Amino acid sequence: MRIGVIGAGSWGTTLADMLAKNGHDVRIWAREPEVVSGIKQDRVNCVFLPDCRLHKGIEAYGEIGDVVEGAEVLVSATPSHAVRGVGEVVASAVGSEKPLLVSVTKGLEPVSHHTMTRVWEELVPQSAIVALSGPSFAKEVFQRRPTAVVAASHDLIAAEVVQRAFSNSYFRVYTSPDAVGVQLAGALKNVVAIAAGMLDGLHLGHNPRAALITRGLAETARLGEELGADPHTFAGLAGMGDLMLTATGALSRNRTLGIELAEGRTLEDILSERQSVAEGVNTARVAVELGAATGVELPIATEVEQILFHGKALQTAIQDLMERDLKAERWR
Repeated sequence: MRIGVIGAGSWGTTLADMLAKNGHDVRIWAREPEVVSGIKQDRVNCVFLPDCRLHKGIEAYGEIGDVVEGAEVLVSATPSHAVRGVGEVVASAVGSEKPLLVSVTKGLEPVSHHTMTRVWEELVPQSAIVALSGPSFAKEVFQRRPTAVVAASHDLIAAEVVQRAFSNSYFRVYTSPDAVGVQLAGALKNVVAIAAGMLDGLHLGHNPRAALITRGLAETARLGEELGADPHTFAGLAGMGDLMLTATGALSRNRTLGIELAEGRTLEDILSERQSVAEGVNTARVAVELGAATGVELPIATEVEQILFHGKALQTAIQDLMERDLKAERWR
């Protein structure tokens, strides 16, 4: 298949490399000229995936139209805040064509609060849209470590096309009809991972991390069910699996951000030094707004948002969580 990858961060580049190894004709668009030239000349994305030599079959471009032209599948790997702007250019280049669109971004659109597949449905309504998510650090996928993810769409035929195109001996893709749940799980786990990093940065041990992960998943499932998701989704790869990985793994950008905050650094300083996006920062604000709009209580997301944007002290936030009204444990 001819596949175009929109976005050459670490995840987009890794997927492009894997898809080329799977035998597909792969083109990738990068916003950064140095990334385009690096892939063309040295087969390396020196900005987002250094020291990883890419498959020779990948062609890199600085113009979106060159990647979209003739593509049967388009993979959207841009940060959530940029998807609509980039997507408008993609939609113009696509015209009346109907490429299958695969969203691999784990975030929610600011202001509209939309999932990424909903944004793409608005931009390219003629195309089938699939969300690909699950526990998957880019570096480990590049190293061919066994990984399992989920392709979710109400169009199960499209999900199965993605399943076949992406799967290989080390990357296993399951299908799901619950695109809403899969995407909410993938977005909100980043918020919980920031909180987990804060706990680790404060050296509070294993007990609070276990409680945080469990209750973080519970509040994500509550919100997801209110928004029409299947609650069982949150016990699967996109829910429990991705949350465990991101909240505990050393390669997690969101967990690392939480550690740095706990060590006394400011959010502004941390973000100013990063090339890659920590999606949990924007998602924390969106989650709180969604909770308010739906009447769903999100105590962990609320405290993270207060720390990130309102200067609340970490210890105070922990104390406030621990001293909330006592109640029976309910999953939803």
